[in-house]
Amino acid sequence: MKLAHLISCIALAASASGCASITQGTRDALLLKTDPAGASAITSNGYSCAETPCAIEVPKKNGFTVTFEKEGCEPKTVNVITRMSKSGGAAVAGNVLVGGVIGLGVDSVTGAAKELVPNPVEAELDC
Repeated sequence: MKLAHLISCIALAASASGCASITQGTRDALLLKTDPAGASAITSNGYSCAETPCAIEVPKKNGFTVTFEKEGCEPKTVNVITRMSKSGGAAVAGNVLVGGVIGLGVDSVTGAAKELVPNPVEAELDC
């Protein structure tokens, strides 16, 4: 009985350590920069900052756009995509190897195994 309990504890710890939701989280800091500085930025998923350079915390689940605006300049929109991160791939592989089907599903649904690209988002405004 003690051996079965020990094996269960080891399996649980191993599956948790491979889970990107635990090791990486579902959100990331996105750095926003413009030339010239001082533009406002708003994302298509509702996040914003009043003046660049700035950083906003956004979910990594889906891609989105960032629109920069500054008085006297043409607005500029940049696409931000998500892709499997190197460490996220390792976490997914850990889920598969250890049999963490639940962890694999959670990482896929929440975007925890992904990264935002580009980050930082840089835009040169035409003024």
